[in-house]
Amino acid sequence: MTSRDGTRIGYWKTGSGPAVVLLHGSMESARSHTLLAKALAGDFTVYLPDRRGRGLSGPHRPDHSVQTEIEDLEAVLRDAGATRAFGVSASGAIVLAAARALPTLTKVAVYEPALVADPAPHAAWLARFDREVAEGNIAAAMITSMYGLELAPAAFKVMPRRLLAAITEKLLKKEDRAAGPDDITLRKLAPTVHYEGALIVELAGRFEEFGDVAAEVLLMGGSKGLPFLAPGRDALAEVLASCRRVEFDGLDHGSSSDPSEINSTGSAEAVGRIAAEVRAAFR
Repeated sequence: MTSRDGTRIGYWKTGSGPAVVLLHGSMESARSHTLLAKALAGDFTVYLPDRRGRGLSGPHRPDHSVQTEIEDLEAVLRDAGATRAFGVSASGAIVLAAARALPTLTKVAVYEPALVADPAPHAAWLARFDREVAEGNIAAAMITSMYGLELAPAAFKVMPRRLLAAITEKLLKKEDRAAGPDDITLRKLAPTVHYEGALIVELAGRFEEFGDVAAEVLLMGGSKGLPFLAPGRDALAEVLASCRRVEFDGLDHGSSSDPSEINSTGSAEAVGRIAAEVRAAFR
């Protein structure tokens, strides 16, 4: 279908029953939540859109903002006839923002939504990231975003950034050689992180606004998730009018997504735990 500004938004679809839209997070595409979709497909018709800049969907435009993301989600909801949506990380923030703007959303579930109090740290890493992408140094930009979003493993923190960038470039080239022309590679995904960082900055410090959300909210996180996002869940739990909170012991930031090169700790068991809560909330 097309979004309000005419941009094409494509999706995958599976299952039967009431419609549910699953929005993927950063450095992901629609198919990054295949396991979650399959887990829900017995009870729901699951729609998996590619957010802009990925796979089946059109490119970002210069004026891209949270409002653009809401309009893209609205197009999918309208096409699907859906009143339920799930989002993770940046898309968790999008789903919550959409719930403020779209009365058709009656039930939402979010996992580790990327909402923070202070935009300054994220504006700082985003500026360096944009400079490295402009210079064509995608590997260095990926390392910058990993540090900025606190995704870097402990071992990375004692290694020189130049060495990490060189290792990352080798991995990117290896993936490039094996990829088909339509494969969504890490090199293709990397520039989209700009818009994730910009989204975090745009929504920073606006927790009180989510008191307007009328939808029922399932607010989820993991004990091994991103530490800088935990205070945001605390703040949201205080202001949301209808909120059930679940904190999963042992799960990390990528636990709702399929295992992959960049989600090595992912597992079907973790996805199943999250799916059980989403299924209960969406019935």
